[in-house]
Amino acid sequence: MRYNPRVLDAPCYVLADTHIGYAPADVDRALIGFLDARRDEARAGRSGSLIIDGDLFEFWFEWRTVIPRPAFRVLAALAALCEAGTEVLWIAGNHDCWGGDILRNDVGVTYHVGPWTGTVAGWKTRIEHGDGLRAREDRRYRALRAVLRNPIAIRAFRWLPPDVASRLASGSSQASRTNMRARDGGAGLRQIALDYLGAADGPELVILGHSHVMTLERATGGGVYANPGTWLEAPTYLRITPELVELRQWDGSAEGARLDALDRRAQESPSRL
Repeated sequence: MRYNPRVLDAPCYVLADTHIGYAPADVDRALIGFLDARRDEARAGRSGSLIIDGDLFEFWFEWRTVIPRPAFRVLAALAALCEAGTEVLWIAGNHDCWGGDILRNDVGVTYHVGPWTGTVAGWKTRIEHGDGLRAREDRRYRALRAVLRNPIAIRAFRWLPPDVASRLASGSSQASRTNMRARDGGAGLRQIALDYLGAADGPELVILGHSHVMTLERATGGGVYANPGTWLEAPTYLRITPELVELRQWDGSAEGARLDALDRRAQESPSRL
């Protein structure tokens, strides 16, 4: 089956920042249960779509024949979901930005690096993970990111034995983790999202992750900013239909528990505000 890579069907589920490989084992189990529920929906003829907005894993890297062990069960669940007919869009995060053929060809997801714009359940949408977006606070990180994502650095890292490379990368990421949430409480990404929504011919919906701050907020012009939060705190996610953007928490039931929801409103032109 061929999909339009810029159109995702309803209902569309969005999760981010599960950090499998660092998260406790119950997060791994909850995530697999969530993915299996989406697979069961697809097999019942309600395939919808799924967006992973970065940092599904604490560390992801593809060697030619080896992958990080903590990813195995989650990738198997994702492959089963894709085979059942659900389109899965994976936006690269700062912990899993080295994806490639294994994710695209063996698992079957659409793996995308950088901002994504398109239609999600009928909403004109912009999605980014959120790393490096703050102009001043993220300057040093952007310089480091340019090095880490350089093709020469990636080739050099691939020459390291996988056990050594995985231990080095995981240790580095965990050593730099000083707080579960962004130090600014998500304020920087919130402002960036509101700027996107307020731009001329801007999106109706902006989805960001990275800050670990669960958010569902209506902008002045009627658009919506949503951040699904991190599963390190609670298994929260978004469910998007043409009528609603819902913030939900996985509780083992088919749809989970609704925490909040915003309906759709026509956006007002900035000149009218």
